[in-house]
Amino acid sequence: MPQIHVVEFYGDFGCFSRPEASVERFSYPVPPHSAARNLMDSIYFHPQFRWVVHKAELLQEPQWVALRRNEVKEKINLNAVGRFIEGESVEPILADGDKASTGSDEKGRTQRQTMALRNPRYRLHASIEPWPEYRKIQKKYNDIFQRRLKSGQCFQQPYFGQREFVAYFCQPTDKKPIPMTQDLGLMVYDTFDQSRPGSNESKPSISLFRAEVVDGVVDYPAYDSEAVLRSHRSTEAS
Repeated sequence: MPQIHVVEFYGDFGCFSRPEASVERFSYPVPPHSAARNLMDSIYFHPQFRWVVHKAELLQEPQWVALRRNEVKEKINLNAVGRFIEGESVEPILADGDKASTGSDEKGRTQRQTMALRNPRYRLHASIEPWPEYRKIQKKYNDIFQRRLKSGQCFQQPYFGQREFVAYFCQPTDKKPIPMTQDLGLMVYDTFDQSRPGSNESKPSISLFRAEVVDGVVDYPAYDSEAVLRSHRSTEAS
């Protein structure tokens, strides 16, 4: 049986956007598996294994707060970034532009509404699953993670859904999950194929599952189980 690592995460704000809310973001009360996996990756990431999150415990009653933020309509062009690094002149993204200054309704800034979580706190139960050729050194990975957890080291700053919502982590406490039971409907399980190692060229592969909070706990099914609805690409790969 794999070693189960238990970590507590907390922060001031969080937003795990429901996909049906489109550009006006509305947060789930709990992190999807992909967001929970990212939290564990933030402490210890290695391409030789993947994190499998088994469950999340809600330690704080969900509270939503409405935020209105200015956002740019354009996305950063990676090719343009490369040319800029090499010294070429590129067209900038105007953070406070309008049609009069940019000449287009597709550029400049716009206001977006966000229903974010206030003071979220979760306790995650997860295990390291090495890819087949690295399973013999799983104990090494477990020991490294425990050392990093105890010393507060992280691969990158954890965050709750969006990078501006910084998350912190600590050893698990004895705080009880909240008495909450709710059917959350279909929730994003992951955005990439979890049946094989990824790479910089890996394309998104969306999977879903029916999430339910029972007595303050949401259980994440195994990726290869029938409870996870996977895309055609992911099904073929597995």
